[in-house]
Amino acid sequence: MAGRWRGRLASAVLAAAVATVPVVAPKLTSVGTPQTAAGSRAMWLWSRAEAAEVVPWAAAHGITEIFAYVETNVAATPQLARLTEIRKRAGAAGIRLIALNGEPDWVNNPAPAVAWRKAVTATGLFAGLHVDVEPHVLPGWTTNRATLGARYLSMLDKLRTGATLPIEADVAFWYGEVTVTGGKNLATEVLRRVGAVTVMSYRDTATGPNSMYEISRDWLDRGANAGKQVRLGAETAALGDCAYCTFAEEGATVLGAQLSALDTAAAGDEAYNGISIQHYTSWREMGA
Repeated sequence: MAGRWRGRLASAVLAAAVATVPVVAPKLTSVGTPQTAAGSRAMWLWSRAEAAEVVPWAAAHGITEIFAYVETNVAATPQLARLTEIRKRAGAAGIRLIALNGEPDWVNNPAPAVAWRKAVTATGLFAGLHVDVEPHVLPGWTTNRATLGARYLSMLDKLRTGATLPIEADVAFWYGEVTVTGGKNLATEVLRRVGAVTVMSYRDTATGPNSMYEISRDWLDRGANAGKQVRLGAETAALGDCAYCTFAEEGATVLGAQLSALDTAAAGDEAYNGISIQHYTSWREMGA
C-alpha cells in the first residue's frame, strides 16, 4: 500500500527539494469541497487498528476526519465489518470517515484507481476519497517528469469521472516547480482536478525558514486563487536520514505547540484547511 512509500518519500524526495450505516454528507462549498474549520485536524490511518481503539483516541485529540486505508476488495470480510464499525463510532463522535488509498503505479495504469473508487463508493460508508498517489517516487521521475506528471493528471481525470464523492489528493510541496507535457504547471493542474489537497509539508517547525508554513506557501496561494482548500501535513514517524522532516524526535508536546503555531501563522490564508497528522500509529507511539 502507499504507506510503505512514506519513509522513502520524506527522506529521499522531500528533504531534497456498510451500506447499513447512514452517511451524513459533509457540507460542501461552491467547488464541491468538504467545508471544515481552518484549525481542524485530520489523520492518516494506514493500519488495521480496530474501531474501539482508533475512534476514541481520535476524538480525544480533536480529529475531525480520519483518512482510513481501504483496499480495493473492500467488500471482503473482515475489512468491511471493521470499516463499518469505524464509520458507526466515528459518526457518533462527529468525525468524518474518508477512504484512503493510492499506489505510484496508478499513474501508468489508472484502472485499479477507478475500480477502487467504485468499490469504495458502493459501500456508502465514506464522506470522501483521499488519494496518495506520488508520481515522483517512480523510477523514471528524474529523467521523465513531464510525461509522468501528465500521466498523473490523466489518472486524476479518470478517477474523478463519474465520482460522486469529493476527492482530496496528497501533494509534494514543490509541485509548483514542475512543468508537465504541454507546458502546464503540475500544481495548477492538480487543483483543477480535485476538491482539495493535503501538502506533504514534512518539517519539524511551524514557521521560519524551511518550515511547514514556508514550504507550503505556494500551494496556499494557488489554492486561494483556485477557490480550493489546502491542508498541511505533519509527519510523526522516525526518519533516520531526515530528522528535520518529522516530529518523532521532538515528541508530542512540541508537536502540539508547533501545530498550534501553524494555525496562527496560516489564519489569514484563505485556502488554509487545517492540518493532517501522518500517521495514527506513530503519532500514538509518541505518547500523545
